[in-house]
Formats: sequence, structure tokens, C-alpha cells
Amino acid sequence: MNQQRKTIAISAKILFLLALALVILTSLLPKHDLVRAEAKYQLASTSGGWLSASFPVENFQAYTSPFGYRRSATGGSGTEFHSGLDIAAPNGSYVRNWWAGRVIKVGDNGACGSHITIESGQWQHTYCHMQGNIESFNGVRYFTDRSAGIQIAQGQDLPAGVRIGRVGMTGRTTGPHLHWGLKYAGNYVDPAMVLRAMYSQQQAYRGGKPLAGLTPQQSAVTIQESKYIKDSGY
Repeated sequence: MNQQRKTIAISAKILFLLALALVILTSLLPKHDLVRAEAKYQLASTSGGWLSASFPVENFQAYTSPFGYRRSATGGSGTEFHSGLDIAAPNGSYVRNWWAGRVIKVGDNGACGSHITIESGQWQHTYCHMQGNIESFNGVRYFTDRSAGIQIAQGQDLPAGVRIGRVGMTGRTTGPHLHWGLKYAGNYVDPAMVLRAMYSQQQAYRGGKPLAGLTPQQSAVTIQESKYIKDSGY
């Protein structure tokens, strides 16, 4: 009987120590996962609706790679985070500015290749793999595609729908397409969700429905990944 009591006492001590270890381990874990879970339900909204937004590619063919985790696009068995939506179109097809804003970055190296990033309020939209290159004059950087007659300065304001480049194969790519990335308040947003919200609202407006009568779901999208995600470089 005494031996049985000793066994029970030892088992209770082991369970207590295991529980204590679990509590300590949990307190030492990074807080990123918690922040990421909270960000998952944050809404990225628009104050004036999506009516003035433009689809970013002419001569659309297909969506070739969605937002989120995927196997490496250039070979290998590794998994990477794809921070945008790949939109296929014939090489040389024009790329249009999604929303009015200011050019905050132009570049022509890295996985993104020749690219432009535009800021529209809390939104940032990036266009990768375009034809062209970067030139500098008097300390100002320009994205230049001479064959298309396009030259855009870093710091320049652009309206929605204006042509800003052409689909190409610069950077890390296996075929002609636009990699279109979106961020809201520093967090990645699934571009496909934005396009669905845009289409829904624009179709409703064309059908005679007033903007005030649109549902909240037609004016906001859910942030699915947080800024703590490490992307694959574009």
C-alpha cells in the first residue's frame, strides 16, 4: 500500500513539473505568431470604394501563381511565401496603375526585376518583372522603358489606370507575367481578394446600385498574412 502511495506521489510530481515546463516554454516563445493571428482578422478598407481602381494588366491570360505558401517556382522541394499574385499576359502587354498614388520606389535588380512601388494612402502596390531599366538624372531615379515611350520618376504622382510599364521577364521568373503585390498598413494582402471586391463593387455600380448601398464586404478585404512573414524577395 505504501509503495502504491509513493508511486502516485512521484507521478503527481512528474505531471506538475511537466506542466511547469510547458508554461515556461510558452512564455519564452516569440510573439510573432500571436501578432500574425491578430493581423489575420484585420480589415483593409477603402474610404471611397473601389470604383476608381484599375485592373493592372492588359491582354490578361490567366492567374498562374496565387498568394501564399507554395513550392519553389524555380525548382527544388523547398516551400516559399509568395507575397503577390502572378498575372500572365503576352510579353510586352501594358501594365496599368491600380490606384492613384505616388511612386515611392523604382528598381531593376533582385528577384522582382524591373519594378515600381506606388503608395496610395495606407496601400502599397508593387509591379514586378516588367521590361525596362533604371536610369538616373540630376539625382532623380527613373523607371525607363524606351521602346514603349515610358519614363516614370521616383516621387512622381500617377493617376489610376495610366500605363506604367510592360509585362516582361526580368528578375526571377519562368515566363512573361506581372507579379502584383499589395500591402495595407505594412501587412501583405491577397490581391485576388482585392480584385474580387473591386469586381463586385464595380458590377453593382454599373447595375445602378448607389455606392451608399454597397455592403461592407464590397469595400474591405481581410489581411491574411502579417508583416512578420519572410517573403522570397519579391
